[in-house]
This record gives sequence, structure tokens and C-alpha cells, in this order.
Amino acid sequence: MSERLTVNQGEFELDRLPKRPREVLRAWDAADEYLLDTVADQLQLPSAIRVLVLNDSFGALAVALNAYKPYAVSDSYLSQQATRLNLTANNLPEHRVTLLNSLEPLAGLFGCVLIKVPKTLALLEHQLICLRPHLTPTTQVIVGGMIKNLPPSVWKLLESLIGPTTTSLAKKKARLIFATLDADLTVSPNPYPVSYQLENTEYVISNHANVFSRDSLDIGTRFFLQHLPARQDACDIIDLGCGNGLVGLIAAERSPKATVHFIDESFMAVASARDNFQCAFGRQREATFAVGDGLMAVEPTSANLILCNPPFHQQHTVGDQIAVSLFKQSRRVLRKGGELWVIGNRHLAYANELNRLFGTHSVIAANAKFIIVKAVLAG
Repeated sequence: MSERLTVNQGEFELDRLPKRPREVLRAWDAADEYLLDTVADQLQLPSAIRVLVLNDSFGALAVALNAYKPYAVSDSYLSQQATRLNLTANNLPEHRVTLLNSLEPLAGLFGCVLIKVPKTLALLEHQLICLRPHLTPTTQVIVGGMIKNLPPSVWKLLESLIGPTTTSLAKKKARLIFATLDADLTVSPNPYPVSYQLENTEYVISNHANVFSRDSLDIGTRFFLQHLPARQDACDIIDLGCGNGLVGLIAAERSPKATVHFIDESFMAVASARDNFQCAFGRQREATFAVGDGLMAVEPTSANLILCNPPFHQQHTVGDQIAVSLFKQSRRVLRKGGELWVIGNRHLAYANELNRLFGTHSVIAANAKFIIVKAVLAG
């Protein structure tokens, strides 16, 4: 069910994605309201000003500021899709907002930049470095976030990459940071993507800024890699929520006749997966790479094996709704006899959901922290 955001710019119906029955969370937070109030009350922006929005969760900022025809940059497919749907829900044409993904270059100078602090501060670092050439000393740069999500490192990044900052008073547990461009500041080159050599292999793994565990192999993936199945028949394997593609890469190595399909809602994740697979196999292996909402765009009964390490958070919100949605989608996409392999922390009740959807499950492996379970679609 959509809710109405009421701000000085107007009233707007906004939904979150993915949609779920009896939604209890809003598509905006107090930091969005604080940013929009500040734009309306203090900045008095001229109509011709170029406005840039970064990390808009579900389009609240871009939709409310549609009169300025803002540019909106996000690494999230769901964020972009929510912005499109929310524009439509408010009878606004999609061209009122120019949507750019996190790897598309900016062009020209901006007079006002609104930034929601992302969960991954490496992404903020990358964004600020890319943003700097598109600012002037008079550009209004305002960073917003809930106080609990604003560590001191945010200020350090802004001051080292943009220039001096001032801070607003707290309002509904939200805070704003105002930054001014220091044109004389010396800024180091963008360090992203970063890379490391995968342990016990010759693979060099490249990771863009918003990729989980970009500096080393995380312990959950390490455990999953140790137990991935080997398939000798030609089959279709999906690395669902692929991140940097390590799971799909090793699955391809163990199943030499398989075609691997990498899917994630992060543009940086899919770009990293593509880079890593092509670096490992060149043109010797076939694979596909897609940014999207889980398996929504995948044909039914098209996969033999789905490998999934589900996210248990969406931005700063923790929950299992995304994992449950991925399990439901997997049931539709698997062929008869196909298998869904899932790894998760032991405290997460994934096995219960798999039992409900598939009728049963089996435990492949477990240790003190993680469990790997398999569900098979009955033939």
C-alpha cells in the first residue's frame, strides 16, 4: 500500500520495492523530509538550476523535485524502478527525472547536489571523487542521513574530497551536512575498483566500490565455495544475488559444460562479476549477466541449479523479505528436479521457508556460523 509524502513541494504517493502485502515501512525517511524542507525553505533554487540526487532510496527526492528535472544516480535497480513507478503513480512523465546508474559518467556542472548517505562508505568515496569535477565553489552540496547511519568517517570523506563542512541541528533523528568545494584541495585518484588474488587459485578478483567484501574473501562465501556441487551434464546455473560473481565463477569451474547466469540488483556487482568471469575464462565459456529484480525477468523452468547467498538487509533495513521473495521466484524458474542451494547464518529461518515452498529440504553442510541447505523441485 502506498503512503503519501507531504512536503513543501507537494503531496506524493510513494511505494517501496519489492512490494509486499501489508507493508509496514515507508518509501522515505526523516532525512528525505529534512533535505526537501531545506531545499524549499533555505535554498530558493532558480528553476533553471541543474540538480543532482545520489542514492535516492525509492525516488522520494527525485519525485518531489521533479519540477527541476533532476538527475538521479543510484547503484540499485530497485531504486531506479521504484522511481519510475512512483513518477507514474503521481501522473508525472518519466522524462522529468534522468536516471543514471552508478557506473555511468556525469556531464556538466551542477548547482545543487543532494546525497543520501549509502550503507557502503566506499561507494560514497567513489561518488565524491567522481562528483568533484562537476562542482563549483557555489554549488550547494547537502548530505543527509539518519544520525545512527552517520559515522564520523562521513565528515572525514567530505572534508578530504570536497572541502569544508558545516552541520545542521538534528531533526526527527536526522541530520544534514553542508559541504563547500575547495578548488585547491589535492585529491588522490579513485582507488576503485580494487582487486585481490583469490586464495588457493590464480584468479584475480576485481571489485567495484559497492560490492560486499571487496577487499578479501568473506567467510560465508568461503564456506559456500567449499561445498558447491559439480555437474558433468550441460545445464543452466544461476548465481542469484551474485555480488562479485565468485560463486558462479567456481561453479563454472566445477561444471565445465554449464552456462552460468549472473544476476544482481546492483549495477556495480554485475559489472564486477562480468569482469571476473571474463578475466578467468576469456571467451572460452558462455555466461550471461543481468541487473534486475531477482528472477522476475527470467523465463520459467529455465534453470537446473540456483545458488544463492540472500541479502538480509535492504539499504539500512534488516529483514528476510528479499530472501523469501527470491525463494519463491526460484521455484518458478527451476526445471523439474532442479535444485536451489542457499547459504545463510544459522539463526535465519531459511529452512522453514524452503519447507513451505518445496515441501522439504536437506542440509548440505553446517558450521558454528553458517548452514547450507538444498531444496529440490519435485518432478
